[in-house]
Amino acid sequence: MIDRIYLAGGCFWGVEGYFKKIEGVVDTACGYANGNSENPSYEDVCLRNTGHAETVKIDFDDDIISLEDLLIYYFRIIDPISVNKQGNDVGIQYRTGIYYTNETQISVIESAIIREQSKHTEKIAVEVLPLKNFYNAEEYHQDYLDKNPNGYCHINLNLADEPIVRSEDYKKDDDEVLKNRLTALQYDVTINAATERPFDNEFNSNFEKGIYVDITSGEPLFFYTDKFESGCGWPSFSKPIQKDLVKYEEDLSFGRRRIEVRSNSADIHLGHVFNDGPMELGGLRYCINSAALRFIPFHKMEEEGYGYLIKYLP
Repeated sequence: MIDRIYLAGGCFWGVEGYFKKIEGVVDTACGYANGNSENPSYEDVCLRNTGHAETVKIDFDDDIISLEDLLIYYFRIIDPISVNKQGNDVGIQYRTGIYYTNETQISVIESAIIREQSKHTEKIAVEVLPLKNFYNAEEYHQDYLDKNPNGYCHINLNLADEPIVRSEDYKKDDDEVLKNRLTALQYDVTINAATERPFDNEFNSNFEKGIYVDITSGEPLFFYTDKFESGCGWPSFSKPIQKDLVKYEEDLSFGRRRIEVRSNSADIHLGHVFNDGPMELGGLRYCINSAALRFIPFHKMEEEGYGYLIKYLP
C-alpha cells in the first residue's frame, strides 16, 4: 500500500535527492509546508516571512519500506537539535519537521523521536505536526540534483545506501550466561576492558567474506569489506556497518589518552579507534579485539538471521 509523509530537513534539493535513492520510495516532490499564506513563491518563503518550511512530499510503498525505517533514514541526514538551520542554510524555512497525514502515523513518529532523543542531551528540535498545507515548489526545484548533478547539496547522499540495523533487536545475555558461554579471555575483554595479545588472536588474519557481530548480543558491527591489514596485530576496520552501532568513551588508562569503542546495544568493550587509518578509506582505524567478536561467514548469514544484510556485500 502506498503511504505518504512530509519531511523537512533543510534545503529540499538534497533531501529529495537522498530519499529518491531509497528502495520503496515511489514518488517525491519539493514544496513549501505549514506556512501562513497560499501558493507562496520561493522568494516569498525566503524573503517575506511566510512561515513555510522547505519540505519533501514522500510517497512510499509500506510493503517495501516502513515509516519506521524511513524515519531512521531521515535522522541520518539532519542535525535534530539545530533550530532553523541545517548545513550552511539558516532561516525558519530550513527548520526540521515531520508532518503527518493520518493519526496512525503518530505513534511511529513519537517512537522515532524518543529513540533519537536518547542520543542527545539537548532537546530534539524537530517539530511534529499534522500537515496544514503543502504547495509544490517551482518546476526548477523538482529533481534538482538530477538536473544539476554537481549542484549544491548539504547532505551525504551515500547515507541512503547504508543498511539499517536496529540495536534494540539485539540483547546481551545476562552475566551468568556470559560467564558460562564465553571463554575467560572473551569475558575479560568484553566486560573488564582487557586487551588480548596482538597477532595471536582469532580474526587478525581473517579476510573471509562475511560479517563480524558482538559476541555477547549478536548485534552486527563490521563488514568484511571494511577490514584491512594494518600491521598492528588486531583486526582493523575503517568503519562500522552503521555509525550508531558503536559509541565512544575517553580512555585515560596507562597514562595516555585513547578513544575506547563500545558496542551500542550491549555496551561492551570492543577496542579503540585511531586516526592513522588509510586516508582513502576515511582515515580511521578501528582496532578491535577478536575476543569481542563473532564472525558469521557469508554462506551462513541467512540461517543465522542476518539475511537482510546480504545485499550490502559484494
